[in-house]
Amino acid sequence: MNATEACIALNMLPTVGPVRLRKLLEVFKEPQQILAAKRTELRKVEGIGSEVADQISNWESTVDLSAELKRVRDFGATVITQESPSYPRSLHEIHAPPIVLYVWGELQERDHHAIGIIGARRTTHYGTESAKKLSYQLAYAGLTVISGLARGIDTAAHQGALAAKGRTIAVIGAGLARLYPPENAALAEKIRSGNGAVVSEFSMEIEPDRQTFPMRNRIISGWSHGILVVEAGFNSGALITAAQALEQGRSVYAVPGHINAPSAMGSNRLIQQGAKLVMDASDILEDLQILLPETKPSPEAAARPLPPLSDEERRIYDAIEATETSIDDIAAKSELPSAAVSSTLLQLELKRLVKQLPGKYFVKLG
Repeated sequence: MNATEACIALNMLPTVGPVRLRKLLEVFKEPQQILAAKRTELRKVEGIGSEVADQISNWESTVDLSAELKRVRDFGATVITQESPSYPRSLHEIHAPPIVLYVWGELQERDHHAIGIIGARRTTHYGTESAKKLSYQLAYAGLTVISGLARGIDTAAHQGALAAKGRTIAVIGAGLARLYPPENAALAEKIRSGNGAVVSEFSMEIEPDRQTFPMRNRIISGWSHGILVVEAGFNSGALITAAQALEQGRSVYAVPGHINAPSAMGSNRLIQQGAKLVMDASDILEDLQILLPETKPSPEAAARPLPPLSDEERRIYDAIEATETSIDDIAAKSELPSAAVSSTLLQLELKRLVKQLPGKYFVKLG
């Protein structure tokens, strides 16, 4: 048995969990050693009582590891542990990082730079379109969009990132073999087939329930540099995720909604309480730009449409030639005041559409 297989077995034991595993590893060092330990040795570890020690020492009567490994192989998934290079670095910072992550698709280095987009399942047209627009812009700029594959805002967030030919990760509150909601199976397939991955900390056959979704949400917030709440009522689970994000030291952003709309009461209250108001992706990118790596446009970038632009942004973008263009030439061609040109070029830089070169020259990136 290797370390990954041992972690899968430990993850399938109901009484273990990430916090107890951390304490066990402090003593036994390797996950295989935990499973091989005697009951008396296990009980000496802080927080490991008789019930937990009994379950670990008799783990083979609870866990059918060979069957689980076969399910993973047959599904075409992989399993990573906290020691894996592709395990999200930011998850190491949270209180209870997942023992394992089941991954359907592929994780990339750039997925360490992520933004979570969440909101209501029952959403308005305004909320859906806002989520798609902002997700498109953020994915276009190079951030990986993380959401939960749920109906409503989550679905729109994944769709926006895919439309931008960007990266998106769906973190689900069930096992991969119990994908939820079932109507998003085609979306999940599209995500995993080259644009990201569907990820779960639960063993393959676990059904979704009231406990699995809050556990899923801590991964979304913990993985992300920040959380964007697009539309949420007073009782929306998105508000719980936003609170978790704050506890984890992440930034919280919110899209304003109509003051009389029940679907926006929670997100509006977040803004009232200090969340940054977001009307455009540049509001987030300006906050996070020091965290983002320098990225070159992907091979697909030339074929994808531009994200939504204002009239001024479009005029200035069109004024930049195929080669580097001076700010004076941009101002002359766009017929806009110099102050407007400078501020708009900054917005285009934040959206990763243009880059400033020495001598106040600019070049297109897309």
